[in-house]
Amino acid sequence: MIYFTFEAKPILVNITVEFYEITAFMIKYIIAFSGLLLLLWGCSSSNNFVDLQPDERLKAAISLYEDEDYQEAATEFEAIMLQYPGNSVVDDAQYYSGMCRYQRGEYILAAYEFSKLIKNMPASEFVSDAQFMLAECYYELSPNYTLDQKYTKKAIDEYQAFVDFFPLNEKVSDAENKINELNDKLAHKEYSIAVIYEKMNYYNAALKYFDGVVEVYHDTPYAPMAMYRKIKLLMDREREDEALTEMKKFIRLYPNDEEIGEIQKLKDSLEGKLKGSYSSN
Repeated sequence: MIYFTFEAKPILVNITVEFYEITAFMIKYIIAFSGLLLLLWGCSSSNNFVDLQPDERLKAAISLYEDEDYQEAATEFEAIMLQYPGNSVVDDAQYYSGMCRYQRGEYILAAYEFSKLIKNMPASEFVSDAQFMLAECYYELSPNYTLDQKYTKKAIDEYQAFVDFFPLNEKVSDAENKINELNDKLAHKEYSIAVIYEKMNYYNAALKYFDGVVEVYHDTPYAPMAMYRKIKLLMDREREDEALTEMKKFIRLYPNDEEIGEIQKLKDSLEGKLKGSYSSN
């Protein structure tokens, strides 16, 4: 998926709040450190399962997960991955380790666990579920539209990857709905920036952002809103030829929009005015 950035001058004062960022190195450090703590903390628990066969130990760990004892379950899944690195149960443990993180609201760490499974175990039966859950992690991290939207964009990318690689999966519809929801959020942000520019009398910048909403987020509710505001702005600036072009485009693209009546009247009035002007010349 491709995103466009629309730059305009003068530069708008930053209205977004930087969302926190954790580097890959920090994530690896946190995972390793927390895994060590989990193992030390859970030694007494792990001793209850230490004599079990890998399959039996996995079942016991899943039972803890299903009982919503996510901390204890995470300890067991970490122990399984460390103790049986070449066993067939490892991908199960890797997936459920991510799920434990997710259920505890540790979305960045959960995303890291799901990414490890996708990258290191591409033949696993859990790859499709891990891909969907990776997108879900970023979805949960996606903030209000006024804030930085890097996680929103990551979520869209991961949902789209899920749809592309697993088109017959039963969760495709859910993924597509969330892509639409997140695109609406991105469109809302761009539209709100355009409105702020307009209020600050930075008209060219506002027009550029309105165009961006229409071009990039054409299938969101903010596209007709942006075109409507652009038409009104062009009329206010007496750029009537441009306004007429946009009115015709609006009528063609959004015939069922609630503003269609007003735009049609504006178009008819402006055409009459321009026709009279041309005749007099």
